[in-house]
Amino acid sequence: QVQLVESGGGLVQAGGSLRLSCAASVRTFSGYAMGWFRQAPGEERDFVSSIAWRTGHTYYGNFVKGRFTLSRDNAKNTVYLQMNSLKPEDTARYYCGVQWAKPGEYDYWGQGIQVTVSS
Repeated sequence: QVQLVESGGGLVQAGGSLRLSCAASVRTFSGYAMGWFRQAPGEERDFVSSIAWRTGHTYYGNFVKGRFTLSRDNAKNTVYLQMNSLKPEDTARYYCGVQWAKPGEYDYWGQGIQVTVSS
């Protein structure tokens, strides 16, 4: 029903920038929110950022606020995560999720995309 296509990951040096994209395979977005989570090996999945689709209000995790910016393109049902001043600690697999059936529950996920920051 809803497929999420992620792109933009890769390898970058510390201090560099990267932009992740997540596109929902629907013509009109009727969900509640889209967001990003990340998970490094042996660690829990951490919240990165999300956007409420109706209002455009954005939310950020404590560890990324001030460096990352989440935006959207309504026409493309796509969210973009602009990541600046990247640190080695940002190295993780980043997952895009969508709250579709009901608010507060991420019920669709992308495959995840790797972000590696070298020092």
